[in-house]
Amino acid sequence: MNKSISVIGAGGWGTALAKLLAEKNEYPVTLWARKSEHAAVMAEKRTNPFYLPKVVLPHDLAITANMDIAAKSDVLVVAVPSLVMRDIAHSLSDLLPPGRTIVSCAKGLEDGSYLRMSEIIEQECTGAAVAVLSGPNHAEEVGERQPTATVIACRDNEIVENLQRIFATSYFRPYTSNDLIGVELGGAFKNIIALALGMLNGLGFQDNIKAATMTRGLAEITRLGMSMGAKSETFAGLAGTGDLIATCISKHSRNRWAGEQLAKGYSVAQITGQTNMVVEGVRATNVAFNLAQKTGIDMPITTELYRVIYQGKDVKTAVLDLMTRDRKAEM
Repeated sequence: MNKSISVIGAGGWGTALAKLLAEKNEYPVTLWARKSEHAAVMAEKRTNPFYLPKVVLPHDLAITANMDIAAKSDVLVVAVPSLVMRDIAHSLSDLLPPGRTIVSCAKGLEDGSYLRMSEIIEQECTGAAVAVLSGPNHAEEVGERQPTATVIACRDNEIVENLQRIFATSYFRPYTSNDLIGVELGGAFKNIIALALGMLNGLGFQDNIKAATMTRGLAEITRLGMSMGAKSETFAGLAGTGDLIATCISKHSRNRWAGEQLAKGYSVAQITGQTNMVVEGVRATNVAFNLAQKTGIDMPITTELYRVIYQGKDVKTAVLDLMTRDRKAEM
């Protein structure tokens, strides 16, 4: 039986999950913020003014900047940007006894190594049981108790069913999976297609091309995912299609917003300078492009997006080149 839960990372997603878990009032929940000033503001105002300002935090949610709380927690929910996952996991490794359960909520792959977040945690936190949570879950909506569903993946059936029970509420419905690879890759690679949708939106294109791009984008990230050991059906589920649709169409999507800024001619540096949130799709595009080059997987949308972001290609030219590629069968 779990005794306490710590949520590591006080961005929007970490805050929303900490609120959800604390409101269930089953176990003590602590939210960890990297900066002591951030923790102090949240503790005083009972809201997260930097990432989730409209959501009121429960009074029994503990908030701290002291990571030592992790040592006393049975379940750790890690909701940090993929860029800092290794540093966070390394810090946790010095605190955690073997046997703790760690749930990764980060969406991305490590630059250079192309490791998934669960693989990084397993490397750094030896002996931990690792699960991943991913799906069409915008923090703003979860924080406001808007209904949605998600997927929790783990190799251990007992652990994943326990986590399913812990996270389940009347507005947050978790499904289980044993395909960690597919669930993680779906969450990472959908951000690429969301950038592309934002570019189309920024150019003023309408629904037909957006629907086509989402569909063909899903096809290419599924191909890449399967080459890395994922199950194709996972990409047809919540962690694939569900998350892709939510990220492509939502007003909350910073990846779609970033694509719109690219279409307006802003550089990546200018775009990231306008937000305090990480645009995971920029890094994911680089990782997926290089993986596709290594494996020979055909990823035309990812390739054109890479050329726009990293080689300065004109956005309109990239769209034209996609539309005039060699004709082929759909399947």
